[in-house]
Amino acid sequence: MARTEMSKSTSLPVEQKPSQYRWVVLGVMWLSYMMCFADRGNIGMVLPMLRTEFSLSNTEAGALMSFMFLGYSLSQIPAGFYISKYGTRGLVSLSILGFSAFTALIGTSASAGIIKWFRIGLGLFEGLFPVGATSTIKNWFPARERGFATGIYMAATNIAAMITPPIAVWIMVTYGWRWVFYIFALPGLITAALWYWLVRTRPEESKSCNAAEVEYINDQSVATVKKTEQKSFGLLDTLIRAKTVPPLQTTAKVLTSWNIWGITLSYFFAVAVYYGMVTWIPSYLVNAKGFSLMKMGWVSAAPWVGGSLGAILGGWISDKILAKRRKPTMWVTGLATAGMMFVLINVPQDVTILTIALFMSGFLMNIGWGTFTAYPMGLTTNTTYPISISILNTGGNIAGFASPIIAGYLLDTYKTYDAVFMFFAACGIICWLINCTIDEPINY
Repeated sequence: MARTEMSKSTSLPVEQKPSQYRWVVLGVMWLSYMMCFADRGNIGMVLPMLRTEFSLSNTEAGALMSFMFLGYSLSQIPAGFYISKYGTRGLVSLSILGFSAFTALIGTSASAGIIKWFRIGLGLFEGLFPVGATSTIKNWFPARERGFATGIYMAATNIAAMITPPIAVWIMVTYGWRWVFYIFALPGLITAALWYWLVRTRPEESKSCNAAEVEYINDQSVATVKKTEQKSFGLLDTLIRAKTVPPLQTTAKVLTSWNIWGITLSYFFAVAVYYGMVTWIPSYLVNAKGFSLMKMGWVSAAPWVGGSLGAILGGWISDKILAKRRKPTMWVTGLATAGMMFVLINVPQDVTILTIALFMSGFLMNIGWGTFTAYPMGLTTNTTYPISISILNTGGNIAGFASPIIAGYLLDTYKTYDAVFMFFAACGIICWLINCTIDEPINY
């Protein structure tokens, strides 16, 4: 029951209404992650110009995208251990300032080699952000809202991927490719200040979050346990291996849990598709479909329009319809993504049909995108979650490093994007197969 206070007029206790400040926190997180993703993905729009200016092969062009993930994967696990001990506030603000600075530095590059080094720096600072952001969701939201909150948070990546192409292409055509990075760096200065000013590690540390909301967040995560355990989905629960799983209360238990390593490997193959498409869809539209740069800028946003809707809908379905079961939506991501890759291989040379196919690819790929991140929340405590999510993100971003290079190599070798889409389809199927081996925790 929420705490009460005395009414001045009647001297009778009245129930204090919970504030809703956690949604402000989520809004700041969403805006910050959108900037984070825009700064990592804008290079995909300028790849056609960079290939011409620096005489790059497809493999070399893919490496420009990939090297960000090398830095990104190196900073994930240290960030997890730091946050589990010291909290998120200062580290996340530093992350935003750092990746904004390296975004601007990319615009000063005199060679592709220098761009790679700046992309590594970009990744080192960006790698700090998702561990802090998802730990904030774990701390600020009750269990029954975490899937939806994570879906909104993850939708920021798709909004960024949706608005980045037309904006980046317009800047590139008007002012040159270097100005894409100069201009994209500026919003990070604002979002870093907003995070430091408005977001605390835990709700009880914030003056804007009243006692009733703190109690709602902390109590509700416990109050829903019995309700969730009592609700059965019959055959579906059998298929997804739903069971009560003891929480992983120590680092050693996290590091020896197949559920953690299984979700990490599954996420690896999901991310391979996601960042492979972010990198190569713009070039696919220009080189394989013959689109102009401006036309490419608009059509390449289609997967991420669908993706933003899919991420939010998937989180809501996971929370409200499936009672916090995460694996069903992840299964959709793996299997449906594989199917859509075969659609893209056979799509006719029609702008409308191609745009719809790209939209549906993004929508289905992102149905389970947020639930990969929400899944470890059901296995861990507030202390061990930052470590588990850092492992998950490290695995995912190793895929982000490998996938663009592999796709570029396939293009150089087979001279067709069909080989790339077949690679993405195989990744989707493997993602699903590995996901079948982990448990669905229903004890939170």
